[in-house]
Amino acid sequence: MLPAIFGLSGLVLTADERAFFREVDPAGYILFGRNIESRAQLRALTDDLRTLHGRSRTFICIDQEGGRVVRMKPPQWGPYPPQGVFDRLYDLAPISAIEAARANAEALGLDLADAGITVDCLPLLDVRQPGADDVIGDRALGAEPLRVAALGRAVLDGLARAGVTGVVKHMPGHGRATADSHKALPTVTADAATLETDLAPFRALATARIAMTAHVLYTAWDAAAPATLSARVIGDVVRGAIGFSGLLLSDDLDMAALTGTIPERAARAVAAGCDLALNCWARMDDMTGIAAALPPMTPQAGARLTAALAATDIAPVDLALRQAALTAKGNALLALVT
Repeated sequence: MLPAIFGLSGLVLTADERAFFREVDPAGYILFGRNIESRAQLRALTDDLRTLHGRSRTFICIDQEGGRVVRMKPPQWGPYPPQGVFDRLYDLAPISAIEAARANAEALGLDLADAGITVDCLPLLDVRQPGADDVIGDRALGAEPLRVAALGRAVLDGLARAGVTGVVKHMPGHGRATADSHKALPTVTADAATLETDLAPFRALATARIAMTAHVLYTAWDAAAPATLSARVIGDVVRGAIGFSGLLLSDDLDMAALTGTIPERAARAVAAGCDLALNCWARMDDMTGIAAALPPMTPQAGARLTAALAATDIAPVDLALRQAALTAKGNALLALVT
């Protein structure tokens, strides 16, 4: 199996994609708005991906956060609020905020499971800091580490109840970056003691099954390479100080924070310690280059992948009834702040 996650170009697999994916056997796939038209079409697409490899549990992920980051949109799927509303509710009623975050995540997760999606790139555990770039903004669960951890755990629990595995991101913390890593490389100059604030939520949820790295340069840990490409940060901080032992996924390798060709970035990410290299844009030249540049997945990474997908369920049986109850519960709790 190739240690890569690939994007798809459209609503169905092209003949070239089908042949390529069958040949290289990537660890999984990521979906975007360009891949989504309707409930029936999306489920047919994810069923096709499972059939392609003969694996009922296939890593098929999406960025479905709520608010401004959604791929599955109304009217086909219900609207979901930005994660920051749970932080606002926490100011008034912490237990209610945790319950609302859990209910919202389960309702959202049921949409994903019904579509055959097994992994959601949520929750963000980035601790929001004043003066930071708005790329995180209202996507964050708060500015206080223990609150972020509590709400993040609720989101993971809610997704798991729906049969979807969550991804904690962006490890080891994107909350104080003053640039958008989609556009440039953020450099964080805080010292190691200050960065303990950023690590705290990830450390509290170190047993999460999957994490995503940050394309951020932390001078306190490695002044030469961003976290995704740094063996020092992944070894000493992610696996060491945080204690994360699950499946480690790079953020999108196409982002402008990184330099070099896409295959070079993928090879560097895996060499640094990422289990999987994420390539989102379905450019065949990039994907074939990645396939040539990467070694086969290690047995350790394969075991982490299997564990990450162990509890996924692609066939919820009471979607409408359960989702209605969860939505009503979440809306009632959020009414305090919305």
